[in-house]
Amino acid sequence: MIEQLVQAILEQMHEPKADLEKNLRALLSEMITRMDLVSQEEFLRQQAALLNAQKNIGSLLAQIETLTEKVASLESPAAP
Repeated sequence: MIEQLVQAILEQMHEPKADLEKNLRALLSEMITRMDLVSQEEFLRQQAALLNAQKNIGSLLAQIETLTEKVASLESPAAP
C-alpha cells in the first residue's frame, strides 16, 4: 500500500497541486476503506450492546444456579 502511495506521488509530481491532492485523497480513501474500520459511534453502540448482553448472561446464570439448587433439594431424600 505504501509503495502505491509513493508511486502515485512520484507520478503526480508534474501535475498541479490540486490534482495531486485530489488523487492522494482518493488513494487514501480507498486504502482506509480496505481496512474495514468502524466509526466511534458504531464502536460505542456495540460496546453498550455487549455490556447489556453480559448483564443478561449474569442474570441467567444466577437463575440457573437457583433452579439447580431447587432441583437438588427436591431430589434429595427428606430428613426424618
